[in-house]
Amino acid sequence: MAEPTEKRLVSETGVAARVAQIVEGPIEGLGFRLVRVKVSNTNGRTLQIMAERPDGTMGVDECEAVSRAISPILDLEDPVGGAYYLEVSSPGIDRPLVRVSDFERWAGYEAKVELAVPMDGRKRFRGIIGVPSADGTTVPIDLPDVKPGLPNRIDVPLRDLGEAHLILTDELIRESLRRGSAPPQDGEGIDEEEGAEAEDEAPQVRFIPQPKRPKPKADKKADKPVKAKKPKPGGGIVTKAARLKNRDTLH
Repeated sequence: MAEPTEKRLVSETGVAARVAQIVEGPIEGLGFRLVRVKVSNTNGRTLQIMAERPDGTMGVDECEAVSRAISPILDLEDPVGGAYYLEVSSPGIDRPLVRVSDFERWAGYEAKVELAVPMDGRKRFRGIIGVPSADGTTVPIDLPDVKPGLPNRIDVPLRDLGEAHLILTDELIRESLRRGSAPPQDGEGIDEEEGAEAEDEAPQVRFIPQPKRPKPKADKKADKPVKAKKPKPGGGIVTKAARLKNRDTLH
């Protein structure tokens, strides 16, 4: 019997929450974990879904596999409404921290943490994260340059976590390389020059399939859907009706 998937500490809202509810199960069925769902106005409207393997790795082929699996489900459920681009990506080096295991894996590295509920009148913290408590309820953060009389270490309640992500530093890049996300060619140690190159060669992995298009408007006089226009060369948006029609012509 498979072990239950570790729950995320953060929750999306609105459209992103509906998408997360729809795709999380299918993504887990493929052996991956959902990291984050985000809807933005990039390219009109973009739906970004971050996913990864349990060990934190994710490649281009794996992003494509996830995209192909969830695209028909999103077409059927239509949680976004209207046209949008689907983008499936890896979390990247400066990744979001959404599970207790993320904080455990990256203890000792700098992160930004924002709480949904203020702690002593403060929501945002930046510092070196430590190992979460044994029960996974809090994570310590060492705060740099604190004012005299204030504690330089605090225990942040993870139940109130709003958002958290790692800060991109040379040390984080080196450790990410060491863990296998983008190992150096010669297999030797990484100097400053190599670290800079690694930063350029390790962007988030993205796979953007054919854009979706809203359903065609109905012709009131003929009581039939308006014929969809053919996509322009080099891209364009295709209606669901046009896609289904093209599929039927193949038989």
